[in-house]
Amino acid sequence: MTKLSDAERLAWLRLARTENVGPVTFEQLVGRYGSASKALAALPELSRRGGRISPLSIPSEADAQRELERGGQLGARLIASCESDFPRQLAAVDPPPPLIWVRGHLSLLHKPCVAVVGARIASAGGQRFARGLAGQLGAAGHVVVSGMARGIDAAAHEGALPTGTAAVLGGGIDDIYPPENAGLYERLAAEGCIVSESPPGKKAQARDFPRRNRIISGLSLAIVVVEAEMKSGSLITARLAAEQGREVFAVPGSPLDPRAKGTNDLLRQGANLCESAEDVLRVLQSMPTIREREKTYVTPPADQAALDAAVEKLRDQVEALLSPTPVSRDELVRATGAPAPAVFAALVELSLAGRAELLPGGMVTRG
Repeated sequence: MTKLSDAERLAWLRLARTENVGPVTFEQLVGRYGSASKALAALPELSRRGGRISPLSIPSEADAQRELERGGQLGARLIASCESDFPRQLAAVDPPPPLIWVRGHLSLLHKPCVAVVGARIASAGGQRFARGLAGQLGAAGHVVVSGMARGIDAAAHEGALPTGTAAVLGGGIDDIYPPENAGLYERLAAEGCIVSESPPGKKAQARDFPRRNRIISGLSLAIVVVEAEMKSGSLITARLAAEQGREVFAVPGSPLDPRAKGTNDLLRQGANLCESAEDVLRVLQSMPTIREREKTYVTPPADQAALDAAVEKLRDQVEALLSPTPVSRDELVRATGAPAPAVFAALVELSLAGRAELLPGGMVTRG
């Protein structure tokens, strides 16, 4: 873990906000060039080599400085995934978000966390259960993480406010949604913690919520789904949690209630049964510690020119192997017979050009 200089923090922010640079591409670029500032300098040429015609949209230093100033005015902190203040659980995600904004008590994110999520249009009984469960988990020393949505999320936050709770937002750190949770937001800022991957001032859009859900599960040792219909976003959070190696719990419900269909289906697929906090605590006691994963590159490659030459020969072959169906990067390495660094570098160039999409968990699709 390192502490970024002011100049490198600006470079991290500019790189993270660059068009077509998601967490996977960000990590590959910083690993390849050794710093965000060097990666930024290489972006125009990399995207051109990948087949892009128009220039990439890269924020200026002034743009990044304005974002830092706006976050500071809100009393929030910008934390990079390479820094010691970055939550250890989230750092273990493959890959973690490069940067997060945090408002409130950052220390809560360094305690063991459990996510409690569920339906927005929740039953009174479901909200009561979530509130009680969150209070019991908090009393046992766990911070409760949720998404500040109406229904189950809001109930979970309310139940855990006396002991510690964190809300992850889809929009910026100042995006209060839904508006009726304005009072809850203020209490979370004063007594709990608010987290966002998005720039301050950004309003949440539908595409932002899967990223938010990935952070909710990434911060947590386990996730409890209280109520969820079959197409609920809470089920996406549960799937992400399972992919991240977290424990998934579901609260059973009546087969006559559509809000129980998603949770009952999770149980059918092997999720842990949750009828009380004791069910969660019993499993957590036997869980191994989640370790921060090793990065793909430990140090930048010694011979950039040789890597560039290998990528030039490999790029079209790698693109031809891609399809709309996700395939693992390791499978591409096997199919090409080329060294992994060269395959990964080719994928980065293709992703910058919009010809490939690098997904969490080592998967790739055609752009």
